[in-house]
Amino acid sequence: MGVLRNRFLSPRNLLVAALLTATADAFAQPPRGPQARSPQVHADGTITLEYLAPDAESVLLDGGQFGARDLPMEQDSNGIWRVTYGPIEPDIYPYAFKVDGVLVQDPANPHYFPNERFRGSLVDVPADTSLIHDLRDVPHGTVTYAYYPSVAGSTGRLLVYTPPGYDEEPDRRYPVYYLISGTTDTEETWYKAGRSNLILDNLIAEGRAEPMIVVMPYGNPAATVAEQRGEPKPDDPPRETEAAVARIDQFGEDLTENVIPYVDATYRTRPDRTSRAIGGFSRGGGQTLQTAFSHMDTFAWVCSYSAYLDTDLMESRFPDIAGKAAQTNDSLKLLWLSVGDEDFLYEDVREFMAYLDEHGVDYRKYISGGGHTWMNTKDYLARTAQLLFQ
Repeated sequence: MGVLRNRFLSPRNLLVAALLTATADAFAQPPRGPQARSPQVHADGTITLEYLAPDAESVLLDGGQFGARDLPMEQDSNGIWRVTYGPIEPDIYPYAFKVDGVLVQDPANPHYFPNERFRGSLVDVPADTSLIHDLRDVPHGTVTYAYYPSVAGSTGRLLVYTPPGYDEEPDRRYPVYYLISGTTDTEETWYKAGRSNLILDNLIAEGRAEPMIVVMPYGNPAATVAEQRGEPKPDDPPRETEAAVARIDQFGEDLTENVIPYVDATYRTRPDRTSRAIGGFSRGGGQTLQTAFSHMDTFAWVCSYSAYLDTDLMESRFPDIAGKAAQTNDSLKLLWLSVGDEDFLYEDVREFMAYLDEHGVDYRKYISGGGHTWMNTKDYLARTAQLLFQ
């Protein structure tokens, strides 16, 4: 069999060209140095975290939500700082590193917690049996990033979950759950940290939840306006001040006058109040209560996670909610309140529950363990999703 040769180069020149190419590749791709592998999740529930910083004097693990707050890490001869911690209760947790006192994300980990400020990294510690937020072999819905005309001429951002089968059943219409995240969270937080899509996928596959559209808006339209005007993000006003109430009113206006019309025009919704729910965590829970009580003709299902309204606001802004309890009870299909017994808002939420009890307003409550965390919030979503639109 003959030898196939380049018609333009002699055998000697071919050898020279090959050597030059190999030399160029060697310069273009230098040998890789030490690499951090992080996070490493082990079968026994422990995790190993690594950070490459040969010149750092100190690296600490900031994993307070799984019990490792400011845990010292040890440096090896390659400049990689390392620590193994646990075992940890199965769930999804945020963490970060403190490098010489500066909080940094884990650069080896692509999974992060969406936030207006610092974006921590996320580690998923699996259980022996699948958790409700895990990826399972079931039909999956679709999450879409969407944009709509918002307040003050700005463009707002949404994530929209459509359930499995949405595209295959073009004549079917669906109820909608408007799901709001907390202070400094973004429109992505319910998706990336809260795993809302996987929770709904799993519940729908088991027949435990009604197929629904879930709309996840950004809860801070004032920040969107400032950003698009080239201005700094406005400070968050203190809780229960007039400025805080006004900021929530702005969100409620955006939701009812801009978001809902956009969603109803773009997706196959059932555009009536009995097919429309609103819920949220922390600030998003306060936005939920204030917006729902201001628009009783818009929402029939209301879910507040780790949030409350104080008595003065209820009496001044929403006197009919408690003052006409029978009417409220007849109007709302569900009023849900949940909080952890270690949550810093626990006592405030309990006072709000006591106020509703005193006036005969029906609601469902759930007191969990734990604090003001997204570990709890995923649980609250899974519980309430099974009640909505039933």
